[in-house]
Amino acid sequence: MSDLETFTFLPLKLDPQSKALSAQQPGPRALEAELAALNALHRSLHSLEAPHTVPPPPVPVNPKRSANVTKLRESGNAEYRKQRYADAIKFYGLGLQMALTRPMWEPSQLVREEVHQLYSNRAQAHMQLLNWPEAAADAEASVEAKRQGNAKAWFRRGKCLVEMGRLEEAKEWVGKGLEVEGEEKELMELLKEVETKIAQAKASDL
Repeated sequence: MSDLETFTFLPLKLDPQSKALSAQQPGPRALEAELAALNALHRSLHSLEAPHTVPPPPVPVNPKRSANVTKLRESGNAEYRKQRYADAIKFYGLGLQMALTRPMWEPSQLVREEVHQLYSNRAQAHMQLLNWPEAAADAEASVEAKRQGNAKAWFRRGKCLVEMGRLEEAKEWVGKGLEVEGEEKELMELLKEVETKIAQAKASDL
């Protein structure tokens, strides 16, 4: 049988003074080597002067991943400018996939900053293809990632709701957007448009 298919219990002992680990009885050379390396690491850490008693954390952000996310977003923007909206959606989707699969130890704020732009841009591309439900979902996800300073996403979801005939929901959404973003021009104009459509709908029901 291979080593991966067997388990051998080897009791260890800890020296109360040096805190060094050793086998209570002679074991394989591989075990002795592992214990020697572990004890050497322990001694080297204790030899460090304060405040550097703990090794510094690894670099929290992978610069290569950040560069790739940026490149995918820019590729999507380039396709959008060429009016290749379906291709733009694909690039934005790949960028989102890469941003959302960052390791958990990387800053969440970085992820939010990346995904809010990608979701908002993909929403705009969907709007060009009249994919209103998909665009509305992306715009909402963008706002969830970044509520303030994201007026475009607030506007885009509001516009999609209007196009889907969900006027009351659009009015409520745009109203919340104005509370967050202040008197943003596009949102104010959209609110007027929604209120006009609601008034017209009520008048036609009379």
